[in-house]
Amino acid sequence: MAKYSEKSQNKVATAMREMKQGKLKSGRSGKKVTNPKQAVAIGLSEAREEGARVPAKAAAKKTARKKVAKKKTAKKTARKAVAKKTARKKTARKKAAAK
Repeated sequence: MAKYSEKSQNKVATAMREMKQGKLKSGRSGKKVTNPKQAVAIGLSEAREEGARVPAKAAAKKTARKKVAKKKTAKKTARKAVAKKTARKKTARKKAAAK
């Protein structure tokens, strides 16, 4: 389970309180926030800006997983390429020996 610091928990609680009172506004448009999930996201974002311990965003996790997967497939293809090259050399040697 992900660990949230006390500071980040307080930020989220403050954002939720402001949302319920109708005082919480979104960043760019300045519209009133009515969705609790959006309030939590705003609280976590503010906590990240202040340097509190907050797990990485879901989007960041996805890109990290993709990078790891790409590295694994690159290693596999590199291994296959090396194996194919050695196989070709052996057949060329056999043909030369047969002549």
